[in-house]
Amino acid sequence: MKPITLKRNVTVRAIVTPRLKEEAVQQLQNALQQVDAQIQQVDFQGKRAVNEVERGAIKPLGPEAQQQINSIRSQMEAKKSEFLQQKNQFLQQLNQVTAWEMDQEIVQGQVESDFEVSIGDNLVERMNLEVVLQDGIIVEIRGTP
Repeated sequence: MKPITLKRNVTVRAIVTPRLKEEAVQQLQNALQQVDAQIQQVDFQGKRAVNEVERGAIKPLGPEAQQQINSIRSQMEAKKSEFLQQKNQFLQQLNQVTAWEMDQEIVQGQVESDFEVSIGDNLVERMNLEVVLQDGIIVEIRGTP
């Protein structure tokens, strides 16, 4: 019988080097700066929208204008809360990265791979495959390719 082609997830591991750690820290710091900029933008846009409602409304503010302002503020707070959650995740990741030790292996992710199997193959062995990288270069393949 002919072999068949299946798909499997291949775990990609990396050996921690100064370069890997530096790049990971830099990426996370850039992400944190972007989130901070987004939070400032939400604040700015929210304040501008509130000012527009206040300028267009009759003084003292009626219930409709007050409701619009409250709606804008709650939308602002919801957006800011989303961004703050992202920021906290990035900060946690940054703490993890700074705790990495040199030559430690870390999981970088997974990629999908096709492979052929035939009658008599051990499927469990064939499904388990890992690729180990050092500064982007494959240094080891673990399992049966």
